[in-house]
Amino acid sequence: MQQNNTKISNGVMLNIYPDSIGEKFSDTIAMLKMGEFKDVFSLLYVLPTFFNSDLDRGFSIIDYDINKDLVDAKDLKDLNELQIKLKFDIVLNHLSVASPQFKDMLEHGKDSKFKDFFINWNEFWEGNGVKNEDGIVIPEPEFLNKLFMRKSGLPVLKVRFPDGTEQPYWNTFYQQITYNPIAAADLQNVKGLTEKQSLFIVAVINTAINDNQDFTTIDFENCTPFKSEILQIVEQKRSYLGQMDVNAESPLVWDFYEETLKKLNGYGCNILRLDAFAYLHKQVGESNFFNKPGTWEYLERIKKIAQQNNLMLLPEIHAEYGLHLHDEVANEGYYIYDFFLPGLTIHTIENKTSKALLSWAKEIIAKGYKTVNMLGCHDGIPVLDLKGKEVNGVYNKGLLEDTEIESIMNKIMERGGRVKNLYDPSGNKISYYQINATFFSALGEDEQKLLLARAIQMFMPGIPQVWYLDIFAGKNNYEAADSGGSAGHKEINRTTLTMKDIAQGLKTEVVNKQLEIMHLRNTSTAFSGHVEINDAVDAIIDIKWVNGTTVAHLKANLETNRFTVDQSVNGITTTMSF
Repeated sequence: MQQNNTKISNGVMLNIYPDSIGEKFSDTIAMLKMGEFKDVFSLLYVLPTFFNSDLDRGFSIIDYDINKDLVDAKDLKDLNELQIKLKFDIVLNHLSVASPQFKDMLEHGKDSKFKDFFINWNEFWEGNGVKNEDGIVIPEPEFLNKLFMRKSGLPVLKVRFPDGTEQPYWNTFYQQITYNPIAAADLQNVKGLTEKQSLFIVAVINTAINDNQDFTTIDFENCTPFKSEILQIVEQKRSYLGQMDVNAESPLVWDFYEETLKKLNGYGCNILRLDAFAYLHKQVGESNFFNKPGTWEYLERIKKIAQQNNLMLLPEIHAEYGLHLHDEVANEGYYIYDFFLPGLTIHTIENKTSKALLSWAKEIIAKGYKTVNMLGCHDGIPVLDLKGKEVNGVYNKGLLEDTEIESIMNKIMERGGRVKNLYDPSGNKISYYQINATFFSALGEDEQKLLLARAIQMFMPGIPQVWYLDIFAGKNNYEAADSGGSAGHKEINRTTLTMKDIAQGLKTEVVNKQLEIMHLRNTSTAFSGHVEINDAVDAIIDIKWVNGTTVAHLKANLETNRFTVDQSVNGITTTMSF
């Protein structure tokens, strides 16, 4: 395995799944070895299908071993030779139901070593609510109404223990219960059931499973006396998919974190994104999203483990600008994701005004934020993040007005985007969250706008992270979105590119011009200097990076979307016009 070091490049970062290009991670390595990609990237953010996972395209982790179907040790050696550093995810809040820990609990129930590794919902809320007819504790209204929800309904998955009891476990994100077909052999221990009756039961049960029918409504005819015992067998054979919240009160969870960070260091990880960390700390009477001070205490514990493994942490958090959580995280010395840039860039280009964008850029500089920014990514285009928020009776303004945010949303929706929303405990929609679309389609599939957006990103403060599909001007994939199930909206922007697609893309101007801009950003020492922003004219973007005698200068006209990029080295200037 390659070994990392603590120096983090501020060059350009490519963002991919291990199978986004071709069929395996080795195909991405082959692309990066092409002449057109020489010195374009210094960093590579590989999404977690790099590890063993089973749901949510990698974010439901089974374990943090390398997924040998997609990746092998030679790929890591090749990356090291290309001098490209790695960024990975650790999903702090949850693990898959297929993880060794959860499987052990399903097998051994209350006798499992890991019975407290996950959160039994009823035990958590004991004394603070009343059980409903399904045996699930409904928290008192003053507690329930505070909960921050990522899906409709209670965040609970009921799982069956070996003793036949149904246990509700905390499940903030995805879940699925599958009833598996039964066979006559499954019924052989039902005393008094004849072979003919067994065949009848198998037929009616499997038909009900196929038709998604409620088993309790099945007419068992002359087998009715066996109904209860048979349904117990059917329930015992069901299987699960799900991302189960871990119990950070358990020492075993922190042992797991220590083991995982050491493992990722061994793979050559330099930057570690903390996915869903804000949901980790749970407490009765809190929202269970960035509870304070508990979340800070957990972050400090993770930080100490990361320092032992030479890892730079990047906490991932989506929240309204007006809540100023990004301020709090940045003030603690962490890098933060610039989730504001995607929406601001679309607003800037579509409305031909640089005011909001440059105001944010100047705030980054003035406050000394260390950021990783993006346009497109594996998830949606953030919009909730741009909003204002009332805090302690005082309304803090957002980066854009609500009407301006609605305008962005409507524009992207008109161009084929899909919406992801947030819900209250009763399942009612309370807010939009993000819009799923490729960035190219969000810009109306206008190549000049995409080039301008890329130039803006490269000249903004922070480490620029680039989604692979955007480089190749990827369009909305409606077929994948429509066939992707409950999370299908995300598949609109995850199209796999074949090596033939890569070769064809490299023949186009929109690809090669983006690579030119990114190459400059990745190699020019100007971007290690200071930045100067001229905001005298609203329809002009004028950003200059200066480091001694090296200067990089973007000047864009928002009326025409045309722009120039100048580079001066020791007084000699070269100009790229777009």
